[in-house]
Amino acid sequence: MTMLSLLPKFQREIKDRKERKRWWLFHATDFQSLMYPCFIFCRILGIFPYKINASSFETSKSSYLLSTIVMCIFCFCAIIIIMDVSGWFSIQNLHETIQLNSFYMFGSIIMVVTFVLSGPRMRLLQTILKVSSRLPSQIYRKQSMLIHAKDIFGFFFLLVQTFIFYNNMQLSVLVKVNSLYISLLVFQMDMLYINCACILKACFKRINDNLAHLFINDKSNLIRWINHEYRNSLLLVELKTLKKQHLMVSNAVKMLNIIFSPQLLATIAVIFIMITFEIYFNMVQWENGLFISWTKQIYHIIRIPYIAYYLIKIALIAWTCESSKNQAIKISTTVHEILNNTDDKQIKHELQLFSLQIMHHNNIFSPKGLNLDATLITTMTSTIATYVLILIQFLIASHSCDEKTESTLYKQFKSTYAGS
Repeated sequence: MTMLSLLPKFQREIKDRKERKRWWLFHATDFQSLMYPCFIFCRILGIFPYKINASSFETSKSSYLLSTIVMCIFCFCAIIIIMDVSGWFSIQNLHETIQLNSFYMFGSIIMVVTFVLSGPRMRLLQTILKVSSRLPSQIYRKQSMLIHAKDIFGFFFLLVQTFIFYNNMQLSVLVKVNSLYISLLVFQMDMLYINCACILKACFKRINDNLAHLFINDKSNLIRWINHEYRNSLLLVELKTLKKQHLMVSNAVKMLNIIFSPQLLATIAVIFIMITFEIYFNMVQWENGLFISWTKQIYHIIRIPYIAYYLIKIALIAWTCESSKNQAIKISTTVHEILNNTDDKQIKHELQLFSLQIMHHNNIFSPKGLNLDATLITTMTSTIATYVLILIQFLIASHSCDEKTESTLYKQFKSTYAGS
């Protein structure tokens, strides 16, 4: 009878495993199916030199060789373009030269870092795969609505927008292809970071929910444990398990910050420079005086979606990291609530150890000290406004100098002509 009763359960487990291996768009069931669109686009760009097995990532020699060749070609092309940006783009404006040089320099840095850190990034993905294995399928389905949508829509939007933008410019194929590749690579690395942060947020939420389920409130609003004293040992086991899971997720956050720090710093620098100069080029004009307005020239209208793209991307990064940090903070709040409402010495001691562990793991998403949260948006907004005003002052000063020079030359010419 026991074997017969276990048979349906065993069949359900087998069926659930088969379902988790399948993949549907917006209907993920595990880590691999959730990251599948991102992995596919990374493989197309040659920045995913791994092969995925049932429960692990392994380096693929053929993919790694292809990735090496692709990176060498595009890095070499980027160096050629950086050496003579003004010539490739036929521009004489210093501001546009700075903007384009920044784009290619930081883009090249991201390409090199992406290739060099491919090994640590594989270990990070393996760690996140392990810590997220306990998440139920329902959480993956909810996450897939956002992750699949932004990965697929963002990739094709950037592909089409970049093609339209460079198609209206008389540029060589080398510049067009290299610019498109850098844009897509930077986008995919940013999306990979956001996806990992979203999964870690779900892990923190799962730990907090499981921790909260260890106690309930009775009618007198006094917290009492569900289990009786003779089951305290089971509670201790659950607490130790949750503490171990929290430690694994916290270590994954630390790995994420270390591996993606160079790429994120370069991305933020590119976003800051591009938004500043794009706003300046699209708003500020000089027509016998300073004129600030959104221009109606077709060339500038095509550039406006790039401003929206960069704004949305930095907002998405900040929102993901802020919400993940807040979810990690909730665990500390829940631990202290339980600690203040239990009298069992063993459980209290375990909770104190858990609280001490939380204090030693400050789960903040910060590459090299730069916190990626809501304050980043306000800081960038104020800084961009400041630099746009500085550029406007330089513009006014340059034209004032030109007018003074023309006035001086006119007076000299007039005096000379009158004297003759």
